[in-house]
Amino acid sequence: MQRLYDFLRRHPTCVDSFWAVLLLGMSLLSAADFSGGSPAVPALLSLPLCLVVALRRRAPQKMLLLATATGVAQLALNQPAGVADFAMLVIVYTVASGHVRWASRFALAGSFVAAPLAQLRWPNPHNSLSTNLLVTVFLAVPFLLAWVLGDSMRTRRAYWAQVEERAKRLEKEREQQARMAVTAERARIARELHDVVAHNVSVMVVQADGAAYVLDASPDQAKQALSTISATGRQALAEMRRLLGVLRTEEGGETGGEYVPQPDVERIGELVEQVRSAGLPVDFKIEGAPRPLPSGVELTAYRIVQEALTNTRKHGGPDVGASVRLTYFDDGLGLLVEDDGRGAQQELYEAGGADGMGHGLIGMRERVGMVGGTLDAGPRPGGGFRISVLLPNRPGR
Repeated sequence: MQRLYDFLRRHPTCVDSFWAVLLLGMSLLSAADFSGGSPAVPALLSLPLCLVVALRRRAPQKMLLLATATGVAQLALNQPAGVADFAMLVIVYTVASGHVRWASRFALAGSFVAAPLAQLRWPNPHNSLSTNLLVTVFLAVPFLLAWVLGDSMRTRRAYWAQVEERAKRLEKEREQQARMAVTAERARIARELHDVVAHNVSVMVVQADGAAYVLDASPDQAKQALSTISATGRQALAEMRRLLGVLRTEEGGETGGEYVPQPDVERIGELVEQVRSAGLPVDFKIEGAPRPLPSGVELTAYRIVQEALTNTRKHGGPDVGASVRLTYFDDGLGLLVEDDGRGAQQELYEAGGADGMGHGLIGMRERVGMVGGTLDAGPRPGGGFRISVLLPNRPGR
């Protein structure tokens, strides 16, 4: 049964042809009974109407014109309506359910005109005027119902097509949002890795160079440098462990492990002490009344100070000094990191570096942009480099 149903859906013209043959047989029998055995003219007029039923879905506009011409021929040859005229209802429904608007309007106009023309052509002298009006309305109602049913079918098909299109569009948008989320997560992980690796490895390299330089002359300073390298390495491992732990949790893997909290504003003092122990003098001050801030804002402030001091150590040159200012405002937090060194090259803080360098400042701008803050980075008028940041109390885009 399912195969038969699928076959009929794939070949609708076969179904229409079957009904056309059945309609032709019924119209011939009716014409023979009505004409007393000579159905020549009614049969000739029935053939085009049955053809209308057979090809209504293959060529609906042409079949509408053929049905109209057949109706006009019936009026001209004085042939009253018969069984085959049922094809006119079928073609009215068909064109009304289609997307060709002129054909639908033409069918609606014909639905209003057909019944009055039939009453004028074949009036009943025994009926009163009111009776003739009622008969005209009664004959017009099936045509109007056929058009209304076809138009509602067209509207319903258009609605379901729109729903399907909207579902496809939403699916594409979900896929695009998923790709954007993956890209944003990759960028976040890249920033975290850059901040952790660049800062801690830079400190370790500086301390290792210093330890190698004073190893013979001052063993105590070399021992202190090695101790700093060990502490910095442990801190880097702890932060890497935290980051990898977050990744495992997001992927549905293990949730256990040795994790540490995210760095916040309170740990900036520890960061400054670590940088001082690495040989970079830093003046650190806090202005305003400290208060808790959103975790995203605090992490951003810590990473910016970390990256700024790392850049000072990398690009500031010998005998460089730095200063860090944290200012608590009513609506946010201000950061000012300055140094008196030679500063970074222009292409590193403007274009990101043609040689692949300068990702630290790019990461700063991305972090500040994610919490809705502003960043200004560039050389100072009197020499050195300055990074000024304003972070809002409430993170936003």
